[in-house]
Amino acid sequence: MKLFNDTWSLLDQESRTPDEDDRMIHGAHASRFHWGEAGGPQECAIGEWQCARVYAALGRYEPSLHHAHRSLEWAGRDGVESWVMASAHEALARAYAVGGDVAKFNAVRERALELAAAIEDEEDRAVVLADIQSLSEPKWKSDERARQDSNLRPRD
Repeated sequence: MKLFNDTWSLLDQESRTPDEDDRMIHGAHASRFHWGEAGGPQECAIGEWQCARVYAALGRYEPSLHHAHRSLEWAGRDGVESWVMASAHEALARAYAVGGDVAKFNAVRERALELAAAIEDEEDRAVVLADIQSLSEPKWKSDERARQDSNLRPRD
């Protein structure tokens, strides 16, 4: 839990150094690995969700998309609470926002809202809805090549 919380603290920072960005990535993956060993499908889904969130915060479309899809896969397994599936859709919408895919962003965001509305526990529903409402509209890219090129540029 400490790895998850430390990673979340870094996500909450308004700005981070490159070393903090690296620590955030490694913390998310270490947390996910731990929960894969000690938890079940729900913990794995949440770990993948956090990895997706970290990469989205860093503007890294492909790894964010990968981990969002993995979160969805884990969230669909038996014994996983409904709010986790709504959160997995939120992660996928966030990844599409980073990638600039407006149509997929809108469709997945709407699905996340539908799933969130069905969450029975008020507190869980409020947390998931807050995450969904924090989503930023996708930034338009002139084409797929521009998006790929931007992911290949070294950081300053």
